[in-house]
Amino acid sequence: MPTALITGASAGIGAEFARQLAARGADLVLVARSDDALRALAAELRARHGVAVEVLVADLATDQDVQRVADRIAAGPLDLLVNNAGFGLPLRFADNDITDEVRHLRVLVEAPMRLMHAALGVMRGRGGRIINVASSAGFISRSTYSACKAWIIGFSRWANDEYAKDGVTVTALCPGFVHTTFHARMGLAAGEEGVPSFMWLDAPFVVRQGLRAAARGRSVVIPSLRYKAMIAGSRLVPRSLSTRIARRGRM
Repeated sequence: MPTALITGASAGIGAEFARQLAARGADLVLVARSDDALRALAAELRARHGVAVEVLVADLATDQDVQRVADRIAAGPLDLLVNNAGFGLPLRFADNDITDEVRHLRVLVEAPMRLMHAALGVMRGRGGRIINVASSAGFISRSTYSACKAWIIGFSRWANDEYAKDGVTVTALCPGFVHTTFHARMGLAAGEEGVPSFMWLDAPFVVRQGLRAAARGRSVVIPSLRYKAMIAGSRLVPRSLSTRIARRGRM
């Protein structure tokens, strides 16, 4: 059986990756901060699909826990790494607590980088896939969340080219607004984003697109024609205008 490790697996896109991979027969290592939610998901997947599911409770904002996850990756075997853990902050950087911003940077950039480094150590020459859950926000100017996702996109592009010769593909998955608990964790109730309904995507569709793109060796996938058009259009308008437009909602 192939083995996949998924961070941020307790809910949303991470949990959907777990469900779709388990349905394909993959054994799983589920990583998140929420012990109860992870164990409930693990029990569901074992019962429904008969796969092996390991639970690893970790806070990827801390060096110690990132190292524990990296050590688990290095112990192998590992065929797929999904770097999905993340959270959002209000867009007004100067008004945010700087400790929150540093934690944000660690979870969205440092942790994926360190886990990719560990995964490449076991995948090179053997083969494997890495999916980094980025965002369409990475293509526009949108405070530190946008900057973090832009780094993930750029690094994934480079790594996909660099390690193709070693049998490893690296894919940045770049959805827009997705129906998950992401916004609720920021204290935003349904409808408070001010984003039209046609801009929202469903997690199962996003995950299917990500797995398909990884199987094809693509470095970047934007799983929606509407977001592809939006990103292309943003390159044609002044940056000041696209920045004003991007202040709406969270991605």
